[in-house]
Amino acid sequence: MAKATAEVEIDWMACELIESVPGKVSGRPIVRGTRILPDAIVGSYDLGETIDELHEGFPSLSITQIKHLIEFAHARRGQSGR
Repeated sequence: MAKATAEVEIDWMACELIESVPGKVSGRPIVRGTRILPDAIVGSYDLGETIDELHEGFPSLSITQIKHLIEFAHARRGQSGR
């Protein structure tokens, strides 16, 4: 049986790197101090982008932050990182 590709809702507010600001990106969870959606980072990684490619695309985030977001999401989904 194929692995389901349905999105799993992640409680991003449990991650210390995330904030939600009313009126900023419609109050959606974003990386603290930015307008970057954590789902964009994790989704791109899951589709094959490397950490270095993500850092090039989101230079305001450190590699450590990017790795932490990915690890957080995968732990919440019950998956392991690659």
